[in-house]
Amino acid sequence: MSETNSCAVDVATLYIVPTPIGNLADITQRALDVLANVDLIAAEDTRHTSRLLSHFSISTRTFALHDHNEQQKADFLIEKLQAGTSIALVSDAGTPLISDPGYHLVNRCRQADVKVVPLPGPCAVITALSGAGLPSDRFSFEGFLPPKSKGRRDTFTELENDARTLIFYESPHRILDSLADMLAILGPDRQVVLARELTKTYETIHGAPLGELIPWLNEDRNRLRGEMVVLVAGHRADKTELSPEALRTVTLLAKELPLKKAAALAAEIHSSKKNALYKWGLENLE
Repeated sequence: MSETNSCAVDVATLYIVPTPIGNLADITQRALDVLANVDLIAAEDTRHTSRLLSHFSISTRTFALHDHNEQQKADFLIEKLQAGTSIALVSDAGTPLISDPGYHLVNRCRQADVKVVPLPGPCAVITALSGAGLPSDRFSFEGFLPPKSKGRRDTFTELENDARTLIFYESPHRILDSLADMLAILGPDRQVVLARELTKTYETIHGAPLGELIPWLNEDRNRLRGEMVVLVAGHRADKTELSPEALRTVTLLAKELPLKKAAALAAEIHSSKKNALYKWGLENLE
């Protein structure tokens, strides 16, 4: 991959620019160059972004683009891009589009064949995952949890048997209720890591079985402050637990083979217990 030190920006281009999630020193030089040289910055909150720009002595004009006006303003911004304007998209913190505005604009840009250039940079999901000590080879970012208990419990029920590390965003005033709903569905032994105030002075990354994490939070109300990333260890099947795939295989094979042979083949295919599959077949297939 070639390298460049140029701070010039391309005309008719939308730049996706991550901004710090707490520590201002985390902004990249490339992000600063783009913000200083584009014609316009589309910001989730212009007042918030103006403070960031002022800190780095950047005077680029800003334009409000947030959840409530994005779909209406997307065509306006695309017209400006097609006319040669260069635009940077920023959210209040972190990488735009990751539980932040920007999807509709980027999607419309792609449809209109407008050039989109994403910059790497701060992202709370990846920052939390890299320090959590949970498996990171497969994970699922689920965004903000539903605000109501039923919605949260439905979400946890749907994901209960997911083997991937699960990642959620949650606000401090709902965290205890959300963990209580999680406890009801996933049980007290599921390992959960809570990452709060990432990159800030009071950054905390604390992991424990769910049944211990809730009392830990209640011990000190200061632990409930700040935006939070909740990481949940994926489901780990008990060695004696028969997977749905193994059960489907033995069911299909038993239509053509003796059950004992079908159970042996299915066990070999799925690394399951032959005797357990045979017993299940006796109880359910014959």
